[in-house]
Amino acid sequence: RPEIAHAHQPVMSPSHHGWDGNGAAAVPTPMPKRLDGKVAIVTGGARGIGEAIVRLFAKHGARVVIADIDDAAGEALASALGPQVSFVRCDVSVEDDVRRAVDWALSRHGGRLDVYCNNAGVLGRQTRAARSILSFDAAEFDRVLRVNALGAALGMKHAARAMAPRRAGSIVSVASVAAVLGGLGPHAYTASKHAIVGLTKNAACELGAHGVRVNCVSPFGVATPMLINAWRQGHDDTTADADRDLDLDVTVPSDQEVEKMEEVVRGLATLKGPTLRPRDIAEAVLFLASDEAR
Repeated sequence: RPEIAHAHQPVMSPSHHGWDGNGAAAVPTPMPKRLDGKVAIVTGGARGIGEAIVRLFAKHGARVVIADIDDAAGEALASALGPQVSFVRCDVSVEDDVRRAVDWALSRHGGRLDVYCNNAGVLGRQTRAARSILSFDAAEFDRVLRVNALGAALGMKHAARAMAPRRAGSIVSVASVAAVLGGLGPHAYTASKHAIVGLTKNAACELGAHGVRVNCVSPFGVATPMLINAWRQGHDDTTADADRDLDLDVTVPSDQEVEKMEEVVRGLATLKGPTLRPRDIAEAVLFLASDEAR
């Protein structure tokens, strides 16, 4: 135990070898599972940042429901992670889908929901024309806000419905650096992420009285397939086909594309040195979801 170690002995972290009262090496203490026994829903959890959140939540003992529109990826991830992880199809812009996902989680896991992560989102069109206010497209604006802002609001509503009666729970939304700074994305995306921050503040003020915490994380750029797809669009206006949903038409990026995007992000970042990756965002969400953020 570090508190009774002799002065000449190193004080060790609980996750490493400590020392018993006689100065002998003790058995390593496993890292505690920070969500042990908790039930969580992660929207947009089939890939990208959402997948990293699902994997980390499961590693820390949570029973996780992946709520996504990508059936193949969602079912494959759930199968890979074992029986504690399941998949339900959910379009977050459709209230019946969100209601059904929450009800499904409650019925599957004994009527409890401890964590709801609003991660699902779309970037919208990234071409030069789409990024200009002079080419503002009302239909595109509505589409992006329905997924990003309305989807988050519906998630908060139905998560609160399950959490408030138990007077416990954590709602965590993934916003963006575009919720903090201007000029980093198209107008629709920027507006939608600002909306998430506002919703978070308002919902936190209301739900705090019911023991429910509401927070959001605003990450900088991460080389996910969605961001790389947006980067492709920005360099090729011919992909701006109005009949295609480019946020869903995402191919797996090559290693070279990932490395190039990470290089771009490192060059823009204020903090030099680390390369921001999905796992880093997941760690922040894990903290806010856990009792350590109480």
